[in-house]
Amino acid sequence: MGDRISPDQVGEEGNMLTTDLLIIGAGPAGASLACFLASHGKKGLLLASAPGTSPTPRAHITNLAGLETLRDIGLEEQCLSLATPSTNMKHTRWCRSLAGEEYARVYSWGHDPIYKGAYEAASPCKHVDLPQTLLEPVLVRKATEGGWGVRFSTRLLKVKQLDEGVEVEVRDEILKRGYKIRCRYLFGCDGARSQVVREVGLPLIKKPGQGLALNVLVRADLTHLMEPHRVGNLHWVFKPEEGIDGREAPAWGWAAIVRMVKPWTEWMFIFLAKPGMDLKGEEMEATEEEYLARVKEVIGDESVEAELVHASKWWINEVVAERYQEGDVFCLGDAVHRHPPFNGLGSNTCLQDAFNLAWKVSYVLDGRASPGLLDSYSLERQPVGVDIITRANDGLRDHIPWQQTLGMLSPDPAERAKILAEFESATPEGRKRRREFRKGIERTTTEFHGLGIEMNQNYSHSPAVYLDDETGPGPAVPEDKVRTHVVTTYPGRRLPHVWVNTRIPAKNMKSTIDLAGHGKFCLLTGFGGGRWKEAAKSVGEKLGLQINSYSIGWHQDYEDVYFDWAKKREVEEDGCVLVRPDRFVAWRAKEMVEDAEGKLEEVLRRILGRPREA
Repeated sequence: MGDRISPDQVGEEGNMLTTDLLIIGAGPAGASLACFLASHGKKGLLLASAPGTSPTPRAHITNLAGLETLRDIGLEEQCLSLATPSTNMKHTRWCRSLAGEEYARVYSWGHDPIYKGAYEAASPCKHVDLPQTLLEPVLVRKATEGGWGVRFSTRLLKVKQLDEGVEVEVRDEILKRGYKIRCRYLFGCDGARSQVVREVGLPLIKKPGQGLALNVLVRADLTHLMEPHRVGNLHWVFKPEEGIDGREAPAWGWAAIVRMVKPWTEWMFIFLAKPGMDLKGEEMEATEEEYLARVKEVIGDESVEAELVHASKWWINEVVAERYQEGDVFCLGDAVHRHPPFNGLGSNTCLQDAFNLAWKVSYVLDGRASPGLLDSYSLERQPVGVDIITRANDGLRDHIPWQQTLGMLSPDPAERAKILAEFESATPEGRKRRREFRKGIERTTTEFHGLGIEMNQNYSHSPAVYLDDETGPGPAVPEDKVRTHVVTTYPGRRLPHVWVNTRIPAKNMKSTIDLAGHGKFCLLTGFGGGRWKEAAKSVGEKLGLQINSYSIGWHQDYEDVYFDWAKKREVEEDGCVLVRPDRFVAWRAKEMVEDAEGKLEEVLRRILGRPREA
């Protein structure tokens, strides 16, 4: 690495580029990682084999945790201006066609009155629908503004680990020539068919997949169908009588999940094959006319004109890497966790992988932390990957019970006809069918009200948090861990969101989320905690860190507007909560200690891997 130039530049010598940071893949994981690193003042190269940003809106739900990462670097407002607001995400529906009979609907994405308060208390952000086609250009533009070089149509060929750093071979598919790049750290963000994962041999944990699905992107103005009485961004469409009435559904189009892309003129029709049918790739293919014919049947209004934009197949996977790091190579996003889109966890997890890793890389490059801090990335994020691939696939499996109650999974048309007749009968059998259908629909609501799976990441097992002062085992696992958000300041957990304001109220309140983050450690204390703030200043100077410190409470820097901080902080007024740059709690002190400066220094040295010199 002797020919490597300064950490924030890219150099070129002959046929070799040199840079500290090289990202492969410019999707949500790679492009956001470049943005987060740029927010720390770090520059590098971002390469992608694709000719540009995503042409299809695969990922779309942006949840509270994902949007908080974008808020940290000043992108929230721009994303909100492009996104469909949560008001258009109010329902998920089950229907015979978009224009036809409706079998059921549920509230979605925080709109259920039962859960709405929990969503509002969890974050200053709200769910929005931001398709990948709109998010990626925002991220790539932000990365280039931060000094990152971006090269599309550039394919990775080989990865070679060096004693220090990594050497890769790539090929520019426009110029038809290859070249090498030497970097200090390589980041594999190259999606579900990751070449980086294959090159470094990260082992994958694979469970049996659930077959193929088909995405058909369509332009069709359905405003008259959606407003005002069918508002929602997800619609399950199926015809239980197909196969009974002599008309069979195409093998690739047994049922459809119709997803709003742009209200209400652009739609993704996600066609599912009948469960149990092991279709091959060619069996999911049809002509444009056949696709459009099925799309129009699903719409159910012959007056609607539909234009097919794109069609593509994808595997319903349940795959996670055993670890996310190999030497100086780090993998994130879909490269290491692959799953269907249920619960809307995919791109949000990509963003959070990147947000977790960026501050650690920055601190190590600047000498503010030892390289050992980077080992905490995989330790913290891999268990999250296990949870989200399981939950996403469970979200798909959760739809099986209501399908069974309708007889949709029975291969016998006569049996299906008998079951449908029961639904219409005033008999004990009919009553049971209708009750079981209702229970089946209610079971699926974990997909649309998953605040727990979205917000409950737990890093308390990580060396990058300090637990020595904890006397208990930490917060209990809730009975419904998918829906229930655990609000706590226990080390390794997400900093609780609380609204605060100045004594003379300013126009806009601040969230504790905004006091923390922005690439810096943050210490929160209260009345009588002045010595913690003094300690933050002196320890920060000693260790070369900027530690923002604030006191919340009566006549302090910020007022506890609704007394929510007093309820959520879990420490005394003169205690403190130390928050990492990624807004996860690093450590807390229940109350003031005799040597505040010494204690804070001990904690930070442990977390950053910087022991005192003997």
